[in-house]
Amino acid sequence: MSLEPSVLTPVLFDFPFEWNYIRSIIYVSLYVSLVAIALSTMFSLPIALFVGFKEFRGKTLLTSIINTGMGFPSVVVGLIVLFAVSNQGPLGSLELVFTTEAMIMSQFVLATPVIIGVSLAAISSVEQNIRDAAYAMGGTKVDVALVTIKEARYGIATAVLAGFGRAISEVGSVLIVGGNIARSDGTSVTRTLTTAIQLEAQQGRFETAMILGAILVVLVLLVNAIVVRLGSGNGGHR
Repeated sequence: MSLEPSVLTPVLFDFPFEWNYIRSIIYVSLYVSLVAIALSTMFSLPIALFVGFKEFRGKTLLTSIINTGMGFPSVVVGLIVLFAVSNQGPLGSLELVFTTEAMIMSQFVLATPVIIGVSLAAISSVEQNIRDAAYAMGGTKVDVALVTIKEARYGIATAVLAGFGRAISEVGSVLIVGGNIARSDGTSVTRTLTTAIQLEAQQGRFETAMILGAILVVLVLLVNAIVVRLGSGNGGHR
């Protein structure tokens, strides 16, 4: 028995998800993660440069704290941020509970140790004679810092990538501080790719969960490709 095209068409295009739903989740995920990473990079790079250049008492302890922070449990970060923005917390008056701003704060805290730690390793690997040559040519501390950043640019780009990877793949902390909220029309308020995947899988909508998972993987691969491209600029030579 053959089926008419009019019967087949609805089946072929009966997707198990709404594109507006998908687009809103992608937008919230990228907005939160990119803002958090941009702020974290601006905060982390000066610290990595300072620790990499200076010798001071407690440097080993500070480096250990940074390395420990790279593996800090995300749910604990979520609880700390939730307390900070709750009515009883120091930021309670700002009414940030279950907002994208609170999610940015949690991702900032999670990504910062990663960006500092990997950037510090890259900066520390720059040979001392390169810095000495910059000083010998009359360079200021800023000039030497810029030369060091140029030499360590691939490692710093890797640090930013690692921070972005941790931020956008985070579930626990953003679920705690964001609440995984969607509007009545299904579009996201604080629902991200990871929290949406968890929800869709729990409710048995595996097709949608797989689509969201594929999008998450593609985003991470795209960022990785950009970093590799930047690192191999000028033929890959310094």
